Amino acid sequence: MNIALVDCNNFYVSCERVFNPKLQDKPVVVLSNNDGCVVARSPEVKALGIKMGVPVFKIQSFIDRHKIITLSSNYALYGDMSHRVMESLRQFSSKVEVYSIDEAFLGFSLGEKLVLADYCQHLRQIVQQWTGIPISIGVSQTKTLAKLANKMAKQSESGIFILPLGESESLLKEIPIEDIWGIGRSFAKTLRLNYIETAWKLRNAPDGLIKQELGVVGLRIALELRGIVCQPLQLNSSPKKTLMVSRSFGRPIQSLKELQEAIALYTSRAAEKLRRQKLAASSICIFISTGRFALEPYGRSLKVSLPVTTNDTTELLHYSLVALESLFVPNLSYKKAGVILLGLVPEHIQQLHLWDSRDRIRDRHLMESLDAINTAMGKETLKFASTGLHPSWQTRFNQRSPRYTTCWEELPLVKAISVQS
Repeated sequence: MNIALVDCNNFYVSCERVFNPKLQDKPVVVLSNNDGCVVARSPEVKALGIKMGVPVFKIQSFIDRHKIITLSSNYALYGDMSHRVMESLRQFSSKVEVYSIDEAFLGFSLGEKLVLADYCQHLRQIVQQWTGIPISIGVSQTKTLAKLANKMAKQSESGIFILPLGESESLLKEIPIEDIWGIGRSFAKTLRLNYIETAWKLRNAPDGLIKQELGVVGLRIALELRGIVCQPLQLNSSPKKTLMVSRSFGRPIQSLKELQEAIALYTSRAAEKLRRQKLAASSICIFISTGRFALEPYGRSLKVSLPVTTNDTTELLHYSLVALESLFVPNLSYKKAGVILLGLVPEHIQQLHLWDSRDRIRDRHLMESLDAINTAMGKETLKFASTGLHPSWQTRFNQRSPRYTTCWEELPLVKAISVQS
């Protein structure tokens, strides 16, 4: 079986260009929360030398000089476009592992290299036609080799690179050890101390040495470079064990009231996600932070075990706000907070508590009604007062494009003008 890694090119920027053709061939960057750092770059920006993750304030004069277009992150749009790409890929293969928001592994059985190339080219054309997103495809016998092939695909005009096992030697000799999927800085440093500087040398290194220095994980990578499948496609996603909702604030927060609004909002959103995924949480963790660059850096968290697994917003709000009061320290400027739900289990699996006095059937009906109204009438049509009415601390997205595919109010408008002859 062949394994292909399909990677969406410059995904966030490509999503923006689908609905705004004026951005084509223009230098474009997409920014992180609060428009702080560069998280996506168009090819034109990469050619100018701007690095990923650089703070905007450090390169503002460069941005102005080169007339680079800056956009706020539009995660609702990117998530929906990712779903459309993945559904398009499933039309070509029943074996699809969604690896990230812009990457997926595909498994299919095609023999000859020319047939495989034609198949991949057709796949690229269909995804481009159906979604507007350009993709690169690297194909080989294992995931690790497919990752390396995809790197080469991004550098080719066709956007496709097929790496048969028998033709891999010349490429692997040119790949630095750091560029192999799964080899981080620590592994790379260890390997270089053993004179293993390239993918080819790792491929041919003794198994005993690799296992001694890198353990089973490193040995699997070496075996994959030899064409032995050690990481099969994960066609069924693993059950989630944690769920986090966290944001940086649009401005520093000093008051307990505003922190309570933030924690309440994040808890509400986390509970909604739980119910949507038919899960329940066993414990909840709250954290707040001033950021590491504050004059008095402060960051603490508190985990609370729940008496009964739940996805009920009212119950989760109670525990999260109580936990926050024990974490809060006055006269500090907080820049970030978050809620983590832990020990997730299917909602129908519930170990009751002897002293539990809540009417859980009533609570479930209340949450079902709340979700039904918000689904029918729009997000946050009904919400808890503790989340605040018009919070001024929320994350800034001052340059965000419309959510074209997920928000009725932001759909493009077409006006018809009748012209009389």
